[in-house]
Amino acid sequence: MLTDNETKDLLKETEALMEGHFILSSGLRSDKYVQCAKLLMHPQKAEKICKSLADKIKNSKIVFDIVVSPAIGGILAGYEVARHLAVPTFFTERVDGKFTFRRGFELDKYRNVLIVEDVITTGKSSLECAATIQEFGGVIAGYACIIDRSGDKLLIKDKIISQIKLEIPSFAPDNMPDKLKNIKPIKPGSREIL
Repeated sequence: MLTDNETKDLLKETEALMEGHFILSSGLRSDKYVQCAKLLMHPQKAEKICKSLADKIKNSKIVFDIVVSPAIGGILAGYEVARHLAVPTFFTERVDGKFTFRRGFELDKYRNVLIVEDVITTGKSSLECAATIQEFGGVIAGYACIIDRSGDKLLIKDKIISQIKLEIPSFAPDNMPDKLKNIKPIKPGSREIL
C-alpha cells in the first residue's frame, strides 16, 4: 500500500492537488483544491493509487459483491478499484437532477454494494447514490474514496475507507487569510456556487 506521502506525491505530480486561491461550490475560499480527474487522466499513476485503495478495502473485511459510483467523478475511480477487487461495477447518473440507474444496469443479481468515489467532501453525492441503491433493493456495505477531505463537514455517518485524508481549510470571502487576498481566485469545480 502507498503511504500518505507517496499518495500526495502522485497527486501533486498529476496536478490533482493544486495550490492557489479557489472559489468552492459552497462560495467559500481555499488555498488548495483537489481535482481528481487530473490524477485519473494518467492511467498508470491512477492504477497505483486505486490498487492501494483496493488493498485497504480488502483489509477492511467489508462484504460486498459490486461497486457502484456516482457519475461523473466516481466512474473511473469505481472502475479501477473494482478491477483490482475482481468485482463488477456500474454507476448512477443524474436524470432531471436525481440519481438513477440507466444503460441496463440492474441490482437484481447483486445485493451488497460498496460505493466508491474519487473525492468525498460532504458526502452529498455518495448519499444520493446510496438512496438510489436502496430504492432499487440494494444494501450499502460501505463507502470508499481516493481522497477524503470531509473534515467536520461529513454527512455520511458510516466509516469511509480512503486512500488519503486531506485537511483543506476553507474560509468565508470576508474572512480570508492575507495570502489569499493577493491571489486572483478561480472557480474550478463542476457545481454552481450556492
